[in-house]
Amino acid sequence: MQAFRPLTLLLALSLPAIPAVLAQSSSSSSSSAPQDQSQSTGHSSDASQAQQQPALTQGQITVQERIRQRRQQRRATAIHDAYDHRWETYMDMGYLRFRPGPSPMQRLTYYAWETALTRFSTERLGYIFDGRGYFGTAYVGLNPYSQGQFTRPAISQYDVLGGPIYRFYLQPKYSISGRAMAGWAHGNFSGDTNGISPKLLGLYSDADTFAASAAVIAEYNLTSNVGFKLAPEYFFTGFGSTVQASRGFTIGMVYRFGKQ
Repeated sequence: MQAFRPLTLLLALSLPAIPAVLAQSSSSSSSSAPQDQSQSTGHSSDASQAQQQPALTQGQITVQERIRQRRQQRRATAIHDAYDHRWETYMDMGYLRFRPGPSPMQRLTYYAWETALTRFSTERLGYIFDGRGYFGTAYVGLNPYSQGQFTRPAISQYDVLGGPIYRFYLQPKYSISGRAMAGWAHGNFSGDTNGISPKLLGLYSDADTFAASAAVIAEYNLTSNVGFKLAPEYFFTGFGSTVQASRGFTIGMVYRFGKQ
């Protein structure tokens, strides 16, 4: 009996503390429940925002896509208005560095006029018929035949050429084209020599020969059918049974007419 007395005393002392422990445990469980509920509510709100965000982004993308499509449509319409012409014509001035006789004859400056008519089958591809004339003064120096009187005779050249032209870059305000032509050239080297043979003065003889041209053409549009043109080119001729490779350019105004 004496052995059970300490146990009985311990139970008697612990009975008053049991209600306090039960109250603390119930309060902790009730506080954890709202916290879990708030966390679940926060996760659900984040999920709803995550679902709404792609919808807003998709709407913005749709508006930007419409703006881009309208810009592309306006650009395509402007290009069509500028280049959907059946015919194109121009009147140009030109410059060419040309060697008028066998080497070591020095090069002269040719000044030129040029006119052409182009028939376009599409907005990009056309076929051109070109006519031009070159005029310059050759320096032949002092020699036994010129007698000091014909050191700078005037010479001229006339050409008729044809070939394709292709616009490989189109914009509403400008375009870049490539052109290749071939045809006939007539050289008049004796018109200012007072009857002296051009050969005796170191010039080529009067002759008809081939002519060819390769050019890159840049056009800037002032309106849908009027533009400004610049065409650097290589110009080839065959006077004196040789090939003259001359460099120059033409510059002038372009007029387009006749819708496709």
